[in-house]
Amino acid sequence: MDGVQRLAASGVSVWLDDLGRDRLLSGELTELVARGVCGVTTNPSIFAAAVSSGTAYARQLAALAESTPEQALHALMVADVQDACDVLRGVFADSAFLDGRVSLEGDPRLAFDTEATVDAAAQVWADVDRPNVMVKIPATRSGLPAITETLAAGISVNVTLIFGRERYLDVQDAWLSGLEAARAAGHDLGSIGSVASFFVSRLDTAIDGRLDAMAAAGSVDAHTHQRLRGRAAVANARTAYRAFRQLLADDRWSALASAGAQPQRPLWASTSTKDPTFAATRYVEELVAPQTVNTMPAPTLKAVGASSDQWPVAIGLADEDAAADTGLFGELAEVGIDYQQVVAELEDAGVASFMDAWNTLLDLVRSTQRSRLR
Repeated sequence: MDGVQRLAASGVSVWLDDLGRDRLLSGELTELVARGVCGVTTNPSIFAAAVSSGTAYARQLAALAESTPEQALHALMVADVQDACDVLRGVFADSAFLDGRVSLEGDPRLAFDTEATVDAAAQVWADVDRPNVMVKIPATRSGLPAITETLAAGISVNVTLIFGRERYLDVQDAWLSGLEAARAAGHDLGSIGSVASFFVSRLDTAIDGRLDAMAAAGSVDAHTHQRLRGRAAVANARTAYRAFRQLLADDRWSALASAGAQPQRPLWASTSTKDPTFAATRYVEELVAPQTVNTMPAPTLKAVGASSDQWPVAIGLADEDAAADTGLFGELAEVGIDYQQVVAELEDAGVASFMDAWNTLLDLVRSTQRSRLR
């Protein structure tokens, strides 16, 4: 077995955080699935990179020359996700609908409009028309009721852009409420999938940047700087995993599980390392735990595949382990780093980043359409 298969044996579902038509046409995604990759996530930044490189989209864009840029972009993404869903359909069936999922996000400019998000999610679900698609909805305040309403309609949801522990608890409640409403409406709970995408590396980038600036200014001593640096992201994710485990013992969940529901697994997103001093697999090896998903960009996936590590479970559930992770944020507060402020800023920045990527995509499509109409 290569590293991906050994990681899967530890209870982690390995998903690819990338999708493009070249990867589909070349058969690369099919090969990755044969090696153990069992899901795909996408976002506007990923599609922007795919559309801007090569000529794989040229023929479809030519056929869509008289559509609006929004319509053309939607058609491009739907086509890729349909093909990826078809590649993963066997995994979907073999895993009893747990894996084999492909996530697609609607227009991120709707992130602060609940009803528009619900309508867009329903449109994506209908247009992709594959049982293994997941619609991505951001975990903004406006997104929370949209998550509930979308799940209540029997639509699978990838809750994205989760940065903080408290917001994750809100996501859990929104998910439970959605499944309870779906059950009341007579939907088959076993077919409704959901993951809670916790963004990992961005928290280290934000907090370590503050620590570095403090060390440079002399407001934090060298020992404290090195002791606290690079620890926040993993501690934050491990705290979320413990909250997930606690949820599995909750009466609300037990009632839904008895009705055939699947758990909303934590998904570790943003797992590439941004700091060159960190190992490429850092946000993989330190977050190994049963019933989790780790979605990786291609370079991280390659590093995992080449690794000889055995990937033992890394998240301890003992009280002392939890206390150590929680205590880290108290130490950060003591040196002047406000965790709540950091995660709020990251959420705003994450939404803004996806909006920027979306606008870039629209510009790419628009310029291509204009050239075709000349």
